[in-house]
Amino acid sequence: MKNGPRFELLTRSGCHLCDQMEAQLKTVLPRHGLDYTLVDVDSDDQLRRRYGEIVPVLLRDGRAVAKIRVDAARLERIIRRRR
Repeated sequence: MKNGPRFELLTRSGCHLCDQMEAQLKTVLPRHGLDYTLVDVDSDDQLRRRYGEIVPVLLRDGRAVAKIRVDAARLERIIRRRR
């Protein structure tokens, strides 16, 4: 969706919670015509300093909207929320 919100999932290799959040995104976002981008926090010194061990983090238009866990119902609310 061109005019929809932009989602990024901050993640790192070997993170099982990251895998779980990504599974939710893969299920829910396509229903709304949305997609997401994976960002490895360990590939960016600034992100690594900012988030440390607190991953996954879901960003909507650059703002953190969920950390560690998100279920489908909460993700639906995040999608519907206006800025």
